[in-house]
Amino acid sequence: MNSIEQIIERLKENQEIAQKFFEIETSVLSILNFKDFLEKLLTEIQNKLKIPYVWISLIDKSDITDMIQKAAASEILRERTNVINRDLFLKLIKNKTEPILVNDDLRTFYALFPQQHKHHIQSLAVAPLTLDGEIIGSLNEADNSKSRYLPDMDTTLLKQLATILSICLSNVMAHERLNILASRDSLTELLNRRSLEQILKREFERAVRYRTPLTVVFIDVDDFKMVNDRYGHKAGDEVLKYVATHLSHMTRESDVVARFAGDEFVIILPNTPLAEASELTDRLQTFFINHPLDFEGIQIQVSISCGLSQIEEGADDDAMSLLKKADKMLYKAKKKKSTRHSHL
Repeated sequence: MNSIEQIIERLKENQEIAQKFFEIETSVLSILNFKDFLEKLLTEIQNKLKIPYVWISLIDKSDITDMIQKAAASEILRERTNVINRDLFLKLIKNKTEPILVNDDLRTFYALFPQQHKHHIQSLAVAPLTLDGEIIGSLNEADNSKSRYLPDMDTTLLKQLATILSICLSNVMAHERLNILASRDSLTELLNRRSLEQILKREFERAVRYRTPLTVVFIDVDDFKMVNDRYGHKAGDEVLKYVATHLSHMTRESDVVARFAGDEFVIILPNTPLAEASELTDRLQTFFINHPLDFEGIQIQVSISCGLSQIEEGADDDAMSLLKKADKMLYKAKKKKSTRHSHL
């Protein structure tokens, strides 16, 4: 093949690659949530460009990393996103936004690699991503072949894709922030009452359809007014955040934890019978009794009361009546606790 034919062939290949990059860009431009955006992006790049390994690295302790981890939990993203120390990442890319192509001494970049594929990768392309002018991570592509990403290759299209993705990430983040404001409680960052009621309705219908157990737990912080009166509203806010954090940590990923109102919280437990839910509430109550909140050097004793309700076979229930039953059981639990204390 003479030089003119080689140039024509190369131009044709570049045109085909450019068309695929364009198709990838247009496929993700209109997606406004992290989970769908990232899953679509990584899958499209892998399939259209026939790249064995495609993943995203994110700098730790950044707003976007926190938001993606909260909003985009999925098996695909757990496998295809990783978090890296900021200083280490900036050192790897020399604090520049130009794509990097490497096919030799890849050990330097091991911190970026998905652990399960580390020893298979022979060449790597790292395209830094930015948000509002700040580097936040990179889009990474890798191959088993050393010749896939040669250091002297043209990276114009890869940089263009990274730029488009950075703009998309900015749009998605703005949209996700609005969603969080609409669906989350600003103090505790738990789901708010409106979101809770929507999810409960969905879970109730699913449980009825598939005849699976569903339990709702209504939780109230004991003597919360006394905390506010004795230590001030700042301490009260810290108690609510403390309770919210541990309710989230001590429940499963499939459970739903929400702030209902004031010092009241609700946990929805799909596929959970009453006895199992009762074991959970016992663990929660024991934890708070044994772990007071340290507020500015003051130990504040935190205690919770719980009311439980479950779907019952043949009962004329709906989602809201399940919530009301749990609230009624909470009232009984608090009354029983109050009576017991008055006799001590």
